[in-house]
Amino acid sequence: MAGMLKDEAEIIVRSGNGGPGAATFYREKFIPEGGPDGGDGGTGGDVIFVASPHLNTLSLFNRRRHWKAKHGDPGKGSKCFGKDGEDLIVKVPCGTIIRLADTGEIIADLTEIDQKVTIAAGGKGGKGNVRFKSSTNQTPRQFGPGEPGIEMKLKLDLKLIADVGIIGFPNAGKSTLLSRLSKARPKIAPYPFTTLEPQLGVIERVDRTLVLADIPGLIEGAAEGVGLGHTFLRHVERCPMLVHLVDGSDGDVAELARRIAVLNEELRRFSPLLAEKPQLVVINKADTREDLAEVAAGLAKRLKQEVRLISGVSGEGLPELENRLLELVPTIKET
Repeated sequence: MAGMLKDEAEIIVRSGNGGPGAATFYREKFIPEGGPDGGDGGTGGDVIFVASPHLNTLSLFNRRRHWKAKHGDPGKGSKCFGKDGEDLIVKVPCGTIIRLADTGEIIADLTEIDQKVTIAAGGKGGKGNVRFKSSTNQTPRQFGPGEPGIEMKLKLDLKLIADVGIIGFPNAGKSTLLSRLSKARPKIAPYPFTTLEPQLGVIERVDRTLVLADIPGLIEGAAEGVGLGHTFLRHVERCPMLVHLVDGSDGDVAELARRIAVLNEELRRFSPLLAEKPQLVVINKADTREDLAEVAAGLAKRLKQEVRLISGVSGEGLPELENRLLELVPTIKET
């Protein structure tokens, strides 16, 4: 059954409570009650968010809502401090925006791999009774209870929802390509932030995954809000690269180059950031023409860039395209 990909989630996090201090006294033979020796309690664990390069969606957070760090241990006798609570490390995809759920205030925007932010600090440990000893109070029995942890309700938004955005005119075959690359385990979901239904597909390998997004609204006039318009495109501005899919069922080299130029102009008008992203040009529908390999070679020469030839229907060229994307994306992310 296909899994749901989510680009937003609400969760509750809680840092650990500080451990209480100890109220103990050392004992020696013939000394019925020695001086205080109660140690401090341990500090509660922090809740720390880390941007992971190995995650692509927030689906985990829709299955698990509560995230709690460990409490600090109580203090002990012989002036032994309690052990600090273990921090809770919460891994999220790069591009995750963390907000306070009640106000919408942004408290973190994790855009870099391994970027860390402490969202909720653990409570301080309580003081042991050794801390309360004074000239006027030689046998203090008081101790600190330890500070409570912090509980926060957070909203997570993932602005980077894909590694590769697939652009092309409506007849280019984007949905077919997406389903074929996803193979036997498609993961496709509607998104609440758009009236249309952009689709996601996941290439899954043993050592990595690659998330592809079909961008259905990118047509002539998209920069003015025609089709899907700004709403979904804004969510793919952090995609490392784009696949520019072209319908190769008709048209010569000049015509295919014209179509590519038209769509790239729409990209530029909507977002210079998107227009500057690396593109892999892919000609689809290789099964419809015998001369398409020659056309593809001519287009590559004209554009002075790599051009791939595939058939979403027959599967021709798809394994090679998949391997190429798995090679390119990590390299682009590092630059």
